[in-house]
Amino acid sequence: MNVKAISRNVGYALLVDALFMFFSVLVSIGNGNDSALAALLISFTLTFTVGIFPFIFVRKTSAITLKDGYMVIVLSWLLSFVFGMLPYALWGGPFTLMNAWFESVSGFTTTGATILDDIESLPNSLLFWRSATHFIGGLGVVVFLLLIIPSSSPARLRLTNMELSSLSKDSYNVRVNKIVTIFAYVYLGLFAVAFLSYMLAGMSPLDAVNHAFSVCAAGGFSSKNLSIAAFDSRLIEGLTMIFMYLATIHFGLIYMSIATRSFRPLNNPVLKFYTGCLVSFTIVLAFILKPGGYEPTWGQALWHSAFQIMCIGSSTGFAIVDNAQWPLSAGVITLFIGIIGGMAGSTAGGLKSDRVLMLLKSIGRQIRLALHPSEVQGIRIGRNLIRDEDLMPQLLYVSLFTILLALSVFLSLLLGVNTHSSFAASISTLTNVGPALMELGTMGSFNSVPEAAKFIYSMNMFFGRIEIYPILAVLSILFSRNRFRR
Repeated sequence: MNVKAISRNVGYALLVDALFMFFSVLVSIGNGNDSALAALLISFTLTFTVGIFPFIFVRKTSAITLKDGYMVIVLSWLLSFVFGMLPYALWGGPFTLMNAWFESVSGFTTTGATILDDIESLPNSLLFWRSATHFIGGLGVVVFLLLIIPSSSPARLRLTNMELSSLSKDSYNVRVNKIVTIFAYVYLGLFAVAFLSYMLAGMSPLDAVNHAFSVCAAGGFSSKNLSIAAFDSRLIEGLTMIFMYLATIHFGLIYMSIATRSFRPLNNPVLKFYTGCLVSFTIVLAFILKPGGYEPTWGQALWHSAFQIMCIGSSTGFAIVDNAQWPLSAGVITLFIGIIGGMAGSTAGGLKSDRVLMLLKSIGRQIRLALHPSEVQGIRIGRNLIRDEDLMPQLLYVSLFTILLALSVFLSLLLGVNTHSSFAASISTLTNVGPALMELGTMGSFNSVPEAAKFIYSMNMFFGRIEIYPILAVLSILFSRNRFRR
Protein backbone atom coordinates (compact mmCIF):
# COMPACT_ATOMS: atom_id res chain seq x y z
CA MET A 1 0.00 0.00 0.00
CA ASN A 2 1.08 3.57 -0.73
CA VAL A 3 0.70 5.18 2.70
CA LYS A 4 1.62 8.62 1.34
CA ALA A 5 -1.11 8.59 -1.30
CA ILE A 6 -3.66 7.23 1.18
CA SER A 7 -2.87 9.82 3.88
CA ARG A 8 -3.03 12.78 1.49
CA ASN A 9 -6.37 11.73 0.01
CA VAL A 10 -7.90 11.01 3.42
CA GLY A 11 -6.57 14.40 4.49
CA TYR A 12 -8.71 16.01 1.78
CA ALA A 13 -11.82 14.36 3.23
CA LEU A 14 -11.04 15.58 6.76
CA LEU A 15 -10.52 19.12 5.48
CA VAL A 16 -14.04 19.02 4.03
CA ASP A 17 -15.36 18.01 7.46
CA ALA A 18 -13.32 20.81 9.05
CA LEU A 19 -14.82 23.34 6.63
CA PHE A 20 -18.35 22.53 7.74
CA MET A 21 -17.27 22.56 11.38
CA PHE A 22 -15.98 26.09 10.74
CA PHE A 23 -19.39 27.04 9.30
CA SER A 24 -20.93 25.65 12.50
CA VAL A 25 -18.59 27.86 14.55
CA LEU A 26 -19.85 30.87 12.57
CA VAL A 27 -23.45 29.84 13.31
CA SER A 28 -22.56 29.66 17.02
CA ILE A 29 -21.01 33.13 16.94
CA GLY A 30 -24.01 34.47 15.03
CA ASN A 31 -26.25 33.09 17.80
CA GLY A 32 -24.38 34.93 20.54
CA ASN A 33 -21.68 32.34 21.21
CA ASP A 34 -24.03 29.51 22.12
CA SER A 35 -23.07 26.62 24.39
CA ALA A 36 -21.51 24.53 21.58
CA LEU A 37 -18.91 27.15 20.57
CA ALA A 38 -16.02 25.66 22.55
CA ALA A 39 -16.84 22.10 21.46
CA LEU A 40 -16.99 23.13 17.80
CA LEU A 41 -13.80 25.21 17.97
CA ILE A 42 -11.84 22.35 19.52
CA SER A 43 -13.31 19.88 17.02
CA PHE A 44 -12.50 22.15 14.09
CA THR A 45 -8.93 22.67 15.28
CA LEU A 46 -8.29 18.94 15.75
CA THR A 47 -9.92 17.94 12.45
CA PHE A 48 -8.15 20.66 10.47
CA THR A 49 -4.78 19.85 12.04
CA VAL A 50 -5.02 16.13 11.28
CA GLY A 51 -6.37 16.85 7.79
CA ILE A 52 -3.61 19.32 6.86
CA PHE A 53 -0.81 17.23 8.39
CA PRO A 54 -0.18 15.01 5.31
CA PHE A 55 0.12 18.06 3.05
CA ILE A 56 2.88 19.50 5.22
CA PHE A 57 4.88 16.41 6.09
CA VAL A 58 4.09 13.92 3.31
CA ARG A 59 5.57 14.29 -0.15
CA LYS A 60 3.01 14.59 -2.95
CA THR A 61 2.45 11.47 -5.04
CA SER A 62 -0.11 10.80 -7.75
CA ALA A 63 0.32 7.04 -7.80
CA ILE A 64 -2.67 5.16 -6.42
CA THR A 65 -3.43 1.48 -6.78
CA LEU A 66 -6.65 -0.49 -6.47
CA LYS A 67 -5.81 -1.40 -2.86
CA ASP A 68 -4.96 2.22 -2.07
CA GLY A 69 -8.30 3.35 -3.48
CA TYR A 70 -10.31 1.03 -1.28
CA MET A 71 -8.33 2.10 1.77
CA VAL A 72 -8.96 5.79 0.94
CA ILE A 73 -12.70 5.22 0.62
CA VAL A 74 -13.12 3.25 3.85
CA LEU A 75 -10.72 5.37 5.93
CA SER A 76 -12.30 8.61 4.71
CA TRP A 77 -15.68 7.45 5.97
CA LEU A 78 -14.41 5.99 9.25
CA LEU A 79 -12.31 9.02 10.18
CA SER A 80 -15.20 11.31 9.29
CA PHE A 81 -17.32 9.35 11.77
CA VAL A 82 -14.64 9.68 14.46
CA PHE A 83 -13.97 13.39 14.03
CA GLY A 84 -17.65 14.04 13.39
CA MET A 85 -18.55 12.73 16.84
CA LEU A 86 -16.22 15.22 18.59
CA PRO A 87 -18.68 18.16 18.70
CA TYR A 88 -21.31 15.93 20.31
CA ALA A 89 -18.96 14.26 22.81
CA LEU A 90 -17.33 17.56 23.83
CA TRP A 91 -20.68 19.30 24.22
CA GLY A 92 -21.97 16.56 26.50
CA GLY A 93 -25.61 16.38 27.53
CA PRO A 94 -27.13 13.11 26.28
CA PHE A 95 -24.01 12.34 24.24
CA THR A 96 -22.03 9.56 25.81
CA LEU A 97 -19.18 8.33 23.61
CA MET A 98 -21.39 5.64 22.08
CA ASN A 99 -24.28 8.05 21.58
CA ALA A 100 -21.95 10.58 19.92
CA TRP A 101 -20.57 7.85 17.65
CA PHE A 102 -24.08 6.64 16.75
CA GLU A 103 -25.28 10.18 15.93
CA SER A 104 -22.19 10.88 13.84
CA VAL A 105 -22.47 7.64 11.85
CA SER A 106 -26.20 8.18 11.37
CA GLY A 107 -25.54 11.69 10.08
CA PHE A 108 -22.75 10.92 7.62
CA THR A 109 -24.48 7.81 6.28
CA THR A 110 -27.71 9.86 5.87
CA THR A 111 -29.62 7.32 7.94
CA GLY A 112 -31.41 9.77 10.21
CA ALA A 113 -31.72 7.51 13.25
CA THR A 114 -31.10 9.44 16.46
CA ILE A 115 -30.47 8.91 20.16
CA LEU A 116 -32.02 12.31 21.00
CA ASP A 117 -35.28 12.46 22.90
CA ASP A 118 -35.27 16.27 22.93
CA ILE A 119 -33.74 17.59 19.72
CA GLU A 120 -34.66 21.20 20.44
CA SER A 121 -32.48 21.21 23.57
CA LEU A 122 -29.40 21.34 21.31
CA PRO A 123 -27.93 24.75 20.48
CA ASN A 124 -28.47 25.99 16.93
CA SER A 125 -24.83 25.53 15.96
CA LEU A 126 -24.87 21.85 16.95
CA LEU A 127 -28.16 21.37 15.07
CA PHE A 128 -26.45 22.92 12.05
CA TRP A 129 -23.47 20.55 12.37
CA ARG A 130 -25.85 17.61 12.79
CA SER A 131 -27.63 18.41 9.52
CA ALA A 132 -24.34 19.31 7.80
CA THR A 133 -23.12 15.74 8.33
CA HIS A 134 -26.13 14.69 6.21
CA PHE A 135 -25.11 17.15 3.51
CA ILE A 136 -21.52 15.88 3.45
CA GLY A 137 -22.58 12.23 3.53
CA GLY A 138 -25.32 12.69 0.94
CA LEU A 139 -22.90 13.86 -1.72
CA GLY A 140 -20.38 11.45 -0.27
CA VAL A 141 -17.21 12.06 1.69
CA VAL A 142 -15.16 10.71 -1.21
CA VAL A 143 -17.10 12.68 -3.83
CA PHE A 144 -16.24 15.90 -1.99
CA LEU A 145 -12.64 14.67 -2.07
CA LEU A 146 -12.89 14.07 -5.82
CA LEU A 147 -14.16 17.60 -6.41
CA ILE A 148 -10.92 18.91 -4.87
CA ILE A 149 -8.53 16.57 -6.69
CA PRO A 150 -7.57 17.93 -10.16
CA SER A 151 -9.56 16.31 -12.97
CA SER A 152 -6.36 15.27 -14.74
CA SER A 153 -5.13 13.29 -11.75
CA PRO A 154 -4.99 9.47 -12.19
CA ALA A 155 -6.09 9.21 -8.56
CA ARG A 156 -9.37 10.96 -9.34
CA LEU A 157 -10.19 8.62 -12.21
CA ARG A 158 -9.48 5.50 -10.14
CA LEU A 159 -11.41 6.73 -7.09
CA THR A 160 -14.36 7.78 -9.25
CA ASN A 161 -14.59 4.28 -10.70
CA MET A 162 -14.49 2.78 -7.21
CA GLU A 163 -16.75 5.17 -5.31
CA LEU A 164 -19.62 5.16 -7.83
CA SER A 165 -21.11 1.70 -8.30
CA SER A 166 -21.61 0.23 -11.75
CA LEU A 167 -25.36 0.61 -11.24
CA SER A 168 -25.09 4.39 -10.81
CA LYS A 169 -23.03 4.89 -13.97
CA ASP A 170 -25.47 3.30 -16.40
CA SER A 171 -27.41 6.48 -17.20
CA TYR A 172 -24.41 8.77 -17.56
CA ASN A 173 -23.52 9.08 -21.23
CA VAL A 174 -20.39 11.10 -20.40
CA ARG A 175 -16.77 10.52 -19.51
CA VAL A 176 -16.23 8.92 -16.11
CA ASN A 177 -14.25 11.93 -14.88
CA LYS A 178 -17.25 14.21 -15.51
CA ILE A 179 -19.66 12.09 -13.48
CA VAL A 180 -18.54 13.63 -10.19
CA THR A 181 -19.16 17.15 -11.49
CA ILE A 182 -22.63 16.21 -12.75
CA PHE A 183 -23.48 14.60 -9.40
CA ALA A 184 -22.35 17.75 -7.56
CA TYR A 185 -24.26 20.14 -9.86
CA VAL A 186 -27.54 18.28 -9.43
CA TYR A 187 -27.05 17.83 -5.68
CA LEU A 188 -26.17 21.47 -5.01
CA GLY A 189 -28.96 22.61 -7.32
CA LEU A 190 -31.52 20.54 -5.39
CA PHE A 191 -30.21 21.98 -2.13
CA ALA A 192 -30.48 25.57 -3.38
CA VAL A 193 -34.04 25.13 -4.68
CA ALA A 194 -35.12 23.28 -1.51
CA PHE A 195 -33.63 25.99 0.72
CA LEU A 196 -35.39 28.81 -1.17
CA SER A 197 -38.67 26.87 -1.26
CA TYR A 198 -38.62 26.23 2.48
CA MET A 199 -37.85 29.91 3.13
CA LEU A 200 -40.77 31.02 0.95
CA ALA A 201 -43.01 28.47 2.68
CA GLY A 202 -42.36 30.11 6.05
CA MET A 203 -39.36 28.38 7.62
CA SER A 204 -36.68 30.43 9.39
CA PRO A 205 -33.31 30.58 7.56
CA LEU A 206 -31.71 28.09 9.98
CA ASP A 207 -34.62 25.66 9.78
CA ALA A 208 -34.63 25.99 5.99
CA VAL A 209 -30.90 25.19 5.77
CA ASN A 210 -31.16 22.24 8.16
CA HIS A 211 -34.12 20.68 6.37
CA ALA A 212 -32.68 21.36 2.90
CA PHE A 213 -29.46 19.63 4.00
CA SER A 214 -31.52 16.66 5.17
CA VAL A 215 -34.02 16.32 2.35
CA CYS A 216 -31.45 16.51 -0.46
CA ALA A 217 -29.28 13.93 1.28
CA ALA A 218 -32.32 11.69 1.95
CA GLY A 219 -31.27 11.83 5.59
CA GLY A 220 -34.05 12.94 7.90
CA PHE A 221 -32.43 14.90 10.73
CA SER A 222 -34.77 17.73 11.70
CA SER A 223 -34.27 20.69 14.00
CA LYS A 224 -37.67 19.99 15.61
CA ASN A 225 -38.81 17.29 18.00
CA LEU A 226 -41.93 16.71 15.89
CA SER A 227 -39.95 16.79 12.63
CA ILE A 228 -41.94 18.21 9.69
CA ALA A 229 -45.15 17.95 11.73
CA ALA A 230 -43.90 20.85 13.90
CA PHE A 231 -44.57 23.32 11.07
CA ASP A 232 -48.23 22.22 10.66
CA SER A 233 -48.13 23.19 6.99
CA ARG A 234 -49.48 21.20 4.06
CA LEU A 235 -47.27 23.32 1.77
CA ILE A 236 -44.09 22.34 3.62
CA GLU A 237 -45.18 18.71 3.73
CA GLY A 238 -45.88 18.75 -0.02
CA LEU A 239 -42.54 20.41 -0.82
CA THR A 240 -40.77 17.84 1.33
CA MET A 241 -42.38 14.98 -0.60
CA ILE A 242 -41.35 16.55 -3.92
CA PHE A 243 -37.73 17.00 -2.88
CA MET A 244 -37.53 13.54 -1.30
CA TYR A 245 -38.69 12.10 -4.62
CA LEU A 246 -36.25 14.17 -6.69
CA ALA A 247 -33.34 13.27 -4.42
CA THR A 248 -33.95 9.57 -5.04
CA ILE A 249 -34.03 9.75 -8.85
CA HIS A 250 -30.80 8.87 -10.66
CA PHE A 251 -28.98 12.21 -10.87
CA GLY A 252 -27.89 11.39 -14.41
CA LEU A 253 -31.54 11.33 -15.50
CA ILE A 254 -32.21 14.70 -13.86
CA TYR A 255 -29.10 16.18 -15.47
CA MET A 256 -30.00 14.87 -18.92
CA SER A 257 -33.58 16.15 -18.59
CA ILE A 258 -32.33 19.64 -17.77
CA ALA A 259 -29.53 19.58 -20.36
CA THR A 260 -31.84 18.42 -23.17
CA ARG A 261 -34.90 20.34 -21.89
CA SER A 262 -36.89 17.17 -22.32
CA PHE A 263 -38.68 14.62 -20.14
CA ARG A 264 -37.60 11.79 -22.44
CA PRO A 265 -34.66 10.74 -20.20
CA LEU A 266 -37.23 10.14 -17.44
CA ASN A 267 -38.85 7.44 -19.59
CA ASN A 268 -36.71 4.97 -17.69
CA PRO A 269 -37.86 1.46 -16.67
CA VAL A 270 -36.22 1.63 -13.24
CA LEU A 271 -37.80 5.03 -12.54
CA LYS A 272 -41.19 3.65 -13.59
CA PHE A 273 -40.71 0.64 -11.32
CA TYR A 274 -39.66 2.83 -8.37
CA THR A 275 -42.54 5.27 -8.86
CA GLY A 276 -44.99 2.40 -9.29
CA CYS A 277 -43.82 0.89 -5.99
CA LEU A 278 -44.34 4.21 -4.18
CA VAL A 279 -47.87 4.61 -5.56
CA SER A 280 -48.85 0.99 -4.92
CA PHE A 281 -47.55 0.93 -1.35
CA THR A 282 -49.26 4.28 -0.64
CA ILE A 283 -52.63 2.90 -1.72
CA VAL A 284 -52.16 -0.33 0.25
CA LEU A 285 -51.18 1.61 3.39
CA ALA A 286 -54.18 3.94 3.04
CA PHE A 287 -56.48 0.90 2.82
CA ILE A 288 -55.01 -0.33 6.09
CA LEU A 289 -55.32 2.99 7.94
CA LYS A 290 -58.76 4.25 6.93
CA PRO A 291 -60.86 1.07 7.35
CA GLY A 292 -58.97 0.34 10.57
CA GLY A 293 -60.04 3.67 12.06
CA TYR A 294 -56.50 5.06 12.29
CA GLU A 295 -57.35 8.00 10.02
CA PRO A 296 -60.68 9.89 10.00
CA THR A 297 -60.94 10.56 6.24
CA TRP A 298 -59.69 9.00 3.02
CA GLY A 299 -57.96 12.24 2.11
CA GLN A 300 -55.97 12.28 5.33
CA ALA A 301 -55.23 8.56 5.06
CA LEU A 302 -53.83 9.00 1.55
CA TRP A 303 -51.83 12.10 2.49
CA HIS A 304 -50.25 10.53 5.56
CA SER A 305 -49.65 7.28 3.69
CA ALA A 306 -48.00 9.09 0.78
CA PHE A 307 -45.73 11.08 3.08
CA GLN A 308 -44.71 8.05 5.13
CA ILE A 309 -44.12 5.82 2.11
CA MET A 310 -42.12 8.59 0.42
CA CYS A 311 -40.06 9.08 3.60
CA ILE A 312 -39.23 5.41 4.01
CA GLY A 313 -38.91 4.64 0.30
CA SER A 314 -36.45 7.50 -0.11
CA SER A 315 -34.71 6.54 3.19
CA THR A 316 -35.46 10.02 4.58
CA GLY A 317 -36.43 9.87 8.25
CA PHE A 318 -38.86 12.81 8.39
CA ALA A 319 -42.29 12.42 9.95
CA ILE A 320 -45.71 14.06 10.18
CA VAL A 321 -47.34 11.24 12.19
CA ASP A 322 -46.26 8.81 14.88
CA ASN A 323 -46.12 5.40 13.20
CA ALA A 324 -46.03 3.76 16.65
CA GLN A 325 -49.78 4.40 16.74
CA TRP A 326 -50.32 2.41 13.53
CA PRO A 327 -50.94 -1.36 13.34
CA LEU A 328 -48.03 -3.74 12.84
CA SER A 329 -49.19 -4.50 9.29
CA ALA A 330 -48.67 -0.83 8.37
CA GLY A 331 -45.15 -1.00 9.76
CA VAL A 332 -44.36 -4.10 7.71
CA ILE A 333 -45.53 -2.30 4.55
CA THR A 334 -43.19 0.62 5.20
CA LEU A 335 -40.26 -1.71 5.93
CA PHE A 336 -40.75 -3.39 2.54
CA ILE A 337 -40.58 -0.11 0.63
CA GLY A 338 -37.49 0.80 2.69
CA ILE A 339 -35.73 -2.37 1.57
CA ILE A 340 -36.48 -1.58 -2.09
CA GLY A 341 -35.21 2.00 -1.81
CA GLY A 342 -34.71 4.62 -4.51
CA MET A 343 -32.62 4.52 -7.66
CA ALA A 344 -28.87 4.02 -7.89
CA GLY A 345 -27.02 7.23 -8.67
CA SER A 346 -29.07 9.16 -6.10
CA THR A 347 -28.85 9.78 -2.36
CA ALA A 348 -31.36 7.04 -1.52
CA GLY A 349 -30.65 4.02 0.62
CA GLY A 350 -32.05 0.49 0.50
CA LEU A 351 -31.11 -2.28 -1.90
CA LYS A 352 -31.86 0.18 -4.75
CA SER A 353 -34.74 -0.25 -7.16
CA ASP A 354 -32.28 -1.20 -9.90
CA ARG A 355 -31.15 -4.32 -8.03
CA VAL A 356 -34.67 -5.28 -6.97
CA LEU A 357 -35.87 -5.02 -10.58
CA MET A 358 -32.94 -7.17 -11.71
CA LEU A 359 -33.77 -9.70 -9.01
CA LEU A 360 -37.44 -9.89 -10.05
CA LYS A 361 -36.51 -10.25 -13.72
CA SER A 362 -34.00 -12.97 -12.80
CA ILE A 363 -36.71 -14.88 -10.96
CA GLY A 364 -39.00 -14.50 -13.97
CA ARG A 365 -36.24 -15.75 -16.24
CA GLN A 366 -35.67 -18.86 -14.10
CA ILE A 367 -39.40 -19.62 -14.15
CA ARG A 368 -39.40 -19.34 -17.95
CA LEU A 369 -36.36 -21.62 -18.17
CA ALA A 370 -38.11 -24.19 -15.98
CA LEU A 371 -41.05 -24.19 -18.41
CA HIS A 372 -39.01 -23.75 -21.61
CA PRO A 373 -35.47 -25.15 -21.05
CA SER A 374 -34.36 -24.35 -24.59
CA GLU A 375 -35.09 -20.63 -24.25
CA VAL A 376 -31.96 -18.45 -24.54
CA GLN A 377 -33.49 -15.02 -24.02
CA GLY A 378 -31.60 -12.91 -21.46
CA ILE A 379 -32.76 -10.21 -19.07
CA ARG A 380 -33.61 -6.79 -20.45
CA ILE A 381 -34.23 -3.55 -18.59
CA GLY A 382 -35.66 -1.23 -21.17
CA ARG A 383 -33.52 -1.61 -24.29
CA ASN A 384 -30.48 -2.76 -22.36
CA LEU A 385 -29.54 -6.42 -22.28
CA ILE A 386 -28.09 -7.31 -18.87
CA ARG A 387 -25.18 -9.72 -19.22
CA ASP A 388 -24.77 -12.50 -16.67
CA GLU A 389 -21.37 -11.13 -15.60
CA ASP A 390 -23.03 -7.78 -14.81
CA LEU A 391 -26.01 -9.40 -13.14
CA MET A 392 -24.11 -11.72 -10.81
CA PRO A 393 -22.47 -9.04 -8.56
CA GLN A 394 -25.87 -7.40 -8.02
CA LEU A 395 -27.57 -10.67 -7.06
CA LEU A 396 -24.61 -11.50 -4.83
CA TYR A 397 -25.04 -8.12 -3.15
CA VAL A 398 -28.64 -9.03 -2.29
CA SER A 399 -27.34 -12.25 -0.72
CA LEU A 400 -24.71 -10.40 1.30
CA PHE A 401 -27.35 -7.90 2.42
CA THR A 402 -29.58 -10.75 3.60
CA ILE A 403 -26.72 -12.39 5.51
CA LEU A 404 -25.82 -9.13 7.26
CA LEU A 405 -29.47 -8.54 8.11
CA ALA A 406 -29.82 -12.00 9.65
CA LEU A 407 -26.59 -11.55 11.62
CA SER A 408 -27.73 -8.15 12.91
CA VAL A 409 -31.10 -9.53 14.04
CA PHE A 410 -29.41 -12.48 15.75
CA LEU A 411 -26.95 -10.26 17.66
CA SER A 412 -29.73 -7.82 18.59
CA LEU A 413 -31.76 -10.63 20.11
CA LEU A 414 -28.72 -11.84 22.08
CA LEU A 415 -28.29 -8.33 23.49
CA GLY A 416 -31.84 -8.24 24.78
CA VAL A 417 -33.61 -6.20 22.10
CA ASN A 418 -37.15 -7.49 21.62
CA THR A 419 -38.04 -9.42 18.48
CA HIS A 420 -40.01 -6.73 16.64
CA SER A 421 -37.45 -4.03 17.38
CA SER A 422 -34.56 -6.30 16.39
CA PHE A 423 -36.01 -6.89 12.94
CA ALA A 424 -37.20 -3.32 12.41
CA ALA A 425 -34.02 -1.65 13.69
CA SER A 426 -31.77 -3.97 11.69
CA ILE A 427 -33.68 -3.30 8.48
CA SER A 428 -33.97 0.46 9.03
CA THR A 429 -30.26 0.90 9.77
CA LEU A 430 -28.93 -1.44 7.07
CA THR A 431 -31.13 0.32 4.49
CA ASN A 432 -30.20 3.78 5.89
CA VAL A 433 -33.87 4.56 6.48
CA GLY A 434 -33.51 5.60 10.14
CA PRO A 435 -36.86 5.39 11.95
CA ALA A 436 -38.04 1.86 12.64
CA LEU A 437 -41.21 0.76 14.48
CA MET A 438 -42.84 1.26 17.88
CA GLU A 439 -40.49 3.00 20.36
CA LEU A 440 -37.88 3.26 17.59
CA GLY A 441 -40.41 4.81 15.20
CA THR A 442 -40.79 8.21 13.59
CA MET A 443 -41.31 10.08 16.86
CA GLY A 444 -39.05 7.81 18.95
CA SER A 445 -35.31 7.41 19.35
CA PHE A 446 -32.61 4.75 19.74
CA ASN A 447 -31.57 6.12 23.14
CA SER A 448 -33.02 3.18 25.07
CA VAL A 449 -31.21 0.59 22.93
CA PRO A 450 -28.29 -1.22 24.67
CA GLU A 451 -24.86 0.32 23.95
CA ALA A 452 -23.59 -2.78 22.17
CA ALA A 453 -26.70 -2.85 19.96
CA LYS A 454 -26.11 0.81 19.05
CA PHE A 455 -22.65 -0.16 17.80
CA ILE A 456 -24.11 -3.00 15.71
CA TYR A 457 -26.70 -0.66 14.20
CA SER A 458 -24.05 1.96 13.48
CA MET A 459 -22.02 -0.64 11.58
CA ASN A 460 -25.20 -1.57 9.70
CA MET A 461 -25.45 2.07 8.60
CA PHE A 462 -21.83 2.02 7.42
CA PHE A 463 -22.25 -1.22 5.46
CA GLY A 464 -25.50 0.04 3.92
CA ARG A 465 -24.11 3.42 2.89
CA ILE A 466 -20.84 2.17 1.43
CA GLU A 467 -22.56 -0.88 -0.11
CA ILE A 468 -20.60 -3.71 1.55
CA TYR A 469 -18.03 -4.53 -1.15
CA PRO A 470 -15.42 -1.84 -0.29
CA ILE A 471 -15.42 -2.90 3.37
CA LEU A 472 -14.96 -6.56 2.44
CA ALA A 473 -12.15 -5.55 0.07
CA VAL A 474 -10.35 -3.64 2.84
CA LEU A 475 -10.76 -6.52 5.28
CA SER A 476 -9.26 -8.80 2.65
CA ILE A 477 -6.33 -6.41 2.21
CA LEU A 478 -5.71 -6.13 5.96
CA PHE A 479 -5.69 -9.89 6.45
CA SER A 480 -3.61 -10.54 3.36
CA ARG A 481 0.06 -11.43 3.73
CA ASN A 482 0.81 -9.17 0.75
CA ARG A 483 -1.02 -6.13 2.04
CA PHE A 484 2.01 -3.86 1.73
CA ARG A 485 2.75 -4.91 -1.83
CA ARG A 486 1.47 -2.74 -4.64
